[in-house]
Amino acid sequence: MRCVIQRVSEAKVTVASQVVGQIGPGLLALVCVEDGDTQAKADQLCHKLQGLRIFSDAEGKMNLDVRQVGGSLLLVSQFTLAGRLEKGFRPSFVSAARPEAAEPLFDYCVNRLRHHYALPVETGRFRTQMEVALVNDGPVTLVLEF
Repeated sequence: MRCVIQRVSEAKVTVASQVVGQIGPGLLALVCVEDGDTQAKADQLCHKLQGLRIFSDAEGKMNLDVRQVGGSLLLVSQFTLAGRLEKGFRPSFVSAARPEAAEPLFDYCVNRLRHHYALPVETGRFRTQMEVALVNDGPVTLVLEF
């Protein structure tokens, strides 16, 4: 699994001119499920997302997690994170999981964050053309791979 995590003051996903997911302060996570990814990897991702201490405390140090600041998560499936650019100019997506395997694992992450970690989670819409708008706070952007 690959994930690009951005600390945001706000973010939203629009499909066909309709907002389908929107948060205020929190984390925007662009999530890519790759061939061979498992629930164990998804569990690792969820555990990391809920516990990342990338929000500022009273002294301005990155020391607080999303729950401690009353934030939310916006998870967006993004298979293009599997893109390989070593050869030529057209990305290769051969390591991306097929939608039939990726969607259930993505949904598993969403449900785990909502129910196991009791976090407010919004999402984009799987297998659609989405527009993602965000205000990156910091900016803080991290890349995570399992």
